[in-house]
Amino acid sequence: MAFRALGHYNATLFRPCRTVIFTLYSSFSSACRRRNHSPPSQAPPSPKKVPFTVSAHGKTWQDPYHWMSNTDDPNLLKYLNRENGYAESFMADTLKLRSVLSSEMKARLPPTVSTPPERWGPWLYYQYIPEGKEYPVLCRRLEMEKTGWLKNFFLQYGMTRSKREEILLDWNELAEKYGYVNVGTCRVSPDHNYLAYTLDISGGEQYTLQVKDLRSGLIDPNSEVDGAVTLAWAQDASYLFYTLSDENQRPYRVLCRKLGYDRVDDLTVFTENDSSFCVDITSTKDGKFITVYVIDSVNPSNGLQKLCNRTSGVQYFVEHHSGLFYILTNAPIPDPQWSGQGYYLVRCQVEDMESAKLQNIILPDKDMSICDMDIFNGHLVLFFNKKGLPLLCSVNFPMKIDSKLQVYIQDLKPWYFPLPSNTCSVSPGSNHDFLSMVYRVVLSSPVMPDLVVDYDMSKHTYSIVHREEVNCDSVGWSCIPTFELNKSTIQEACSDQKECATNFNSQRWKDFSQVYCSQREEVVSHDGVTVPLTIVYSRESWKKGQSPGLLVGYGAYGEDLDKSWCSDRLSLLDRGWVVAFADVRGGGGGGPSWHKSGSGLNKQNSIFDFVSCGNYLVNKGYVQSDLLGAIGWSAGCLLVGAAMNMCPQLFRAVILKVPFLDICNTLLDPSLPLTILDYEEFGNPQSQSNFDSILSYSPYDNIPSSSCFPSVLVTAAHLTFILRVGVWEGAKWVAKVRDITCHHCSHTVIMKTSMIGGHFGEGGRYAQCDETAYEYAFLMKAFGISNE
Repeated sequence: MAFRALGHYNATLFRPCRTVIFTLYSSFSSACRRRNHSPPSQAPPSPKKVPFTVSAHGKTWQDPYHWMSNTDDPNLLKYLNRENGYAESFMADTLKLRSVLSSEMKARLPPTVSTPPERWGPWLYYQYIPEGKEYPVLCRRLEMEKTGWLKNFFLQYGMTRSKREEILLDWNELAEKYGYVNVGTCRVSPDHNYLAYTLDISGGEQYTLQVKDLRSGLIDPNSEVDGAVTLAWAQDASYLFYTLSDENQRPYRVLCRKLGYDRVDDLTVFTENDSSFCVDITSTKDGKFITVYVIDSVNPSNGLQKLCNRTSGVQYFVEHHSGLFYILTNAPIPDPQWSGQGYYLVRCQVEDMESAKLQNIILPDKDMSICDMDIFNGHLVLFFNKKGLPLLCSVNFPMKIDSKLQVYIQDLKPWYFPLPSNTCSVSPGSNHDFLSMVYRVVLSSPVMPDLVVDYDMSKHTYSIVHREEVNCDSVGWSCIPTFELNKSTIQEACSDQKECATNFNSQRWKDFSQVYCSQREEVVSHDGVTVPLTIVYSRESWKKGQSPGLLVGYGAYGEDLDKSWCSDRLSLLDRGWVVAFADVRGGGGGGPSWHKSGSGLNKQNSIFDFVSCGNYLVNKGYVQSDLLGAIGWSAGCLLVGAAMNMCPQLFRAVILKVPFLDICNTLLDPSLPLTILDYEEFGNPQSQSNFDSILSYSPYDNIPSSSCFPSVLVTAAHLTFILRVGVWEGAKWVAKVRDITCHHCSHTVIMKTSMIGGHFGEGGRYAQCDETAYEYAFLMKAFGISNE
């Protein structure tokens, strides 16, 4: 479903090393959270107040800043510009620091960035970012038969490109043409002759479908469709399926286009009239079916076939192999040994496409939950979560299972992929080739730059095919231990297959753990539940009980918190900071039950979890008691904002990026985009119990009056068509904080609104360095830290 998505720091390549000592300007006053830095001489903006009464379930309250939700009001633009001016004045004395930070981050980036080629059919596909450019270029070339060519490709990549290279899509050209660019979905046709992609040139997440003929290099003038979301090709590439969004950005309709025909001839395949549901489409790995219900990819005019009945809370993920549908589902089953809270695997014959005939139930083993699957001609790949840690395995096809029996994954003799013991992030590659015996993943952790690893499922071996470049020589820093690839091309998997994912010798995967520590702790929350907390710091620069810290959280939609390697983060770690990641309930990492226990009526659990993690960092001496900051993105700001209201003295400074803060008012307005869809995540305030729950933690409605408050940086995007999180959410919150909290503290709350770009920022790796440098400089200023 569509949601108020998690943002990310720039996860590009980097290198550190010089230890930078921090000192405090002076001790802070316990009487006011204004602390050590002075706000600008000018007064912060004071927007107008317009009486507006909100009523629900017998309760009535005033919202004088409601007028800001009218983005056509010229006063809103004037106010945002005044806030930008105040932020600029507030941050004026950090200009040199921001320049230093940005230079550090950019210096860690290699001149060019590339991905290893991935074979699909006769082609090798790859991407690279040219030297000095912001955006990637999608390329391909025909696979050469010369022995060792792939090795030579890596050695010569970026220096001597063959004339046979074909550029399929250059984001940089699009950015130069339009000023802003974001490519949503990108799909090469199965015959490799066409590229279909969706393009946003405004920042408003309104995408236009375009189809490029890769033989001629020309864009089909009849292909443009506004509002396209997801794409899927028919097996013979004669038809392109796409979903269309409505005025509230809800994908609700599936259409089918025959190439070469006008848009008016596009066939409507399916329309979802229920506004509480989104429609997504994809093709099965073998290309034989399109799944929305199920569509024969070769004969789409045959219409839809319903695979399973729609049931509230039940999901189905479908793949196809040799006349059988493999379905990952959480539908209830009559098994006393099954908790009914996770996913399991079933299969059925294509001709038995009815829920009553689903059979061959395959359950995960104890203490494991299935998260995802992928299918190849000879293997089934399964993603698991085991006690909060990732686990992957492959099972050979064909699977000999008695249709009357129920089996467990271990009964199928899986091969568990070896993983580094400290891995926090395992992301699948594109893995387009159905006939391949190799499964590609990207491994990463806070102390390990991204590795691209190929697992040979037939030989039970793996090879590291690419590592993220680490660059520090350009700034003259002393080098940390060299990050090297394992010399052996293929390495044998460990013998104890079931536990190898967590116990495999991490020394075989080179990382920076000698310089940076990444440890996983379990924090006891208010109700006795233990919450995973990943803590990262420099072994040399961190000082127990004296270091500043930054706590990161999200906690919504069952999304995993990104803990992958990030080069920008070194600018904090090398200055002695601690960066910690709180995997609170409501997010991913613990299976469906972890999400459920932090959503809806249980949302308060997420907030208590986050506060507990913050207190843990302080109480255990990881962070000095008055030097803890927090950061959230989008829906993650709901978590951080509510925690800040609950315990304002816990945090010294907070960053709220494109924040979702006015949840009660937003969910009471079903005309807003995503509101109805968000009922599933947060609850429908038309219900008394849900309304009471939402109102109890809504950040905008629970700002503590007259209290001292942390310094806060709010970032937003002002485009009247930015509808995932309206710019008014942050603007209203800032205005109210200034109005009702401590006068001195509220002067250290600033709002920076981008007049271009969208929900996910402006993109481009160098531009993101500047953005992150601004945020880090704000934290350092708010903490009263100077650098020597």
